[in-house]
Amino acid sequence: MLVSQILKTKGEAVFTASPHETLQGAAAMLHSRRVGAMVVTEDDKVVGILSERDIVRSVAQDGAQSLNRPISSIMSRDVVFADPKETIDVLLERMTDRRIRHLPVLRDGRLVGIISIGDLVKSKIAEAEAEAQHLKAYIAAG
Repeated sequence: MLVSQILKTKGEAVFTASPHETLQGAAAMLHSRRVGAMVVTEDDKVVGILSERDIVRSVAQDGAQSLNRPISSIMSRDVVFADPKETIDVLLERMTDRRIRHLPVLRDGRLVGIISIGDLVKSKIAEAEAEAQHLKAYIAAG
């Protein structure tokens, strides 16, 4: 299955934030939107990604006052992307190797979605269940 197929089902909505937003504001947005990461954009260009894990790490290291810092102070700047034509298996390997849970998806340099490790696992499970159903039908038709 391709990333583009997952985005058709999931939708292409991507929550973004400005690098100038505070960590407290970002944490509130992550919570209210029930997501684990946001793409950080400036002038329609991806400049970073911020995850719940990044915020927790900042608070653990520097205390609650870190919540007043801008996102840009802790966001991951070396963003790893996905392409809509890539397969789930390729992305699972990339995410596992780099120990990341979210990949922004770019098409022709434009942000068109975000894929989480959960999206990929859900898709793999659906594929396995469909294959099992086909095999059961094949065996029953015997």
